[in-house]
Amino acid sequence: MADQLTNENIMVALGRVKDPEIGRDLVSLGMIKNLEITGPHVALTVELTTPACPLKAKIEDEIVTEMEGLGAETVKVDWASNVKRSFGGPAADLIPGVRNTIAVASGKGGVGKTTIAVNLAVSLARDGARVGLLDADITGPNVPLMMGTMGAHVTGASGRVNPVVSHGVKMMSIQYFLTGNAPVIWRGPLIHSAIQQFLRDVEWGELDYLVIDLPPGTGDAALSISQLIPLTGAVIVTTPQEVALTDARKAIAMFTKVNVRTLGVVENMSAFICPDCGHEHDIFGSGGGAKIARELELDVLGLIPLEPGVRTGGDAGVPITSPQYPGGDTSRAGQAMRELARTVAGRVSLVAAPYEMATAS
Repeated sequence: MADQLTNENIMVALGRVKDPEIGRDLVSLGMIKNLEITGPHVALTVELTTPACPLKAKIEDEIVTEMEGLGAETVKVDWASNVKRSFGGPAADLIPGVRNTIAVASGKGGVGKTTIAVNLAVSLARDGARVGLLDADITGPNVPLMMGTMGAHVTGASGRVNPVVSHGVKMMSIQYFLTGNAPVIWRGPLIHSAIQQFLRDVEWGELDYLVIDLPPGTGDAALSISQLIPLTGAVIVTTPQEVALTDARKAIAMFTKVNVRTLGVVENMSAFICPDCGHEHDIFGSGGGAKIARELELDVLGLIPLEPGVRTGGDAGVPITSPQYPGGDTSRAGQAMRELARTVAGRVSLVAAPYEMATAS
């Protein structure tokens, strides 16, 4: 039966295997590379739309099934990635090397938005993506503390600034220009100007994802970002209690008004995991993320439990998703953060697919 293992037959069979996120087959998406047939042995490379693909195992299982149906005795699947751009045009000229932009936002403070942004960036970088993290909270910058770069200062020449790098992520924050705990007491125009400079004058290089940590609410920084550059989408962070949900609705409505899609909702602190007994306690209630997602026809991107390690990692500058954090890969919060990043990457790939097809045609 191995005589059926021809290039033509194999490509027909692989045309029945779909990218689970995009919903199109691997062949028409140009994802099959380096096909080799040696007797009854088949080897190929699948070029994913993100290195953080959450469904590699499903794709590989379907490929193996199709190849075995043609008589293959062994099937070797290697992986590569090529993150697609989700936008173009004049507005993208401010960040020419950036392929996708993800705004992390919340309606109110105290819901763990920066924690989500930091762990999202670190997790994407850990999976092999080129990632930047912009701290757009000019008056309350917390990214440097959580990424272990407090006290760092930027360098550069000819008006260009080099980002600070930690945990595999390129970063920029107003904190890198300050001394100690000096406050930033600025009105809207100065905030807008600072964000514009962080986008225009920083040597971001080639990035698959630029994660943008916005301040809470619907004020100047969020409006500036949405006006200055194209946003692939926004991730809205909330906790289960009603007061957080009310403000999250406002944040979603703001992005809708400025024509920015909401990728989905993250319910942070969804339950407290007792470190002694492992039981869950709904300190802030439960089901709030699902409630707002159902109400606004959005997806719940992740449910992040409340664990002490999330706080201790952030305070120590070693996010729980970093391989440097002891036990992060086995903690429920760390695993949930890693899964969240892969889910967000999948949503971004889905957004980028139509743009990629339009520019290729």
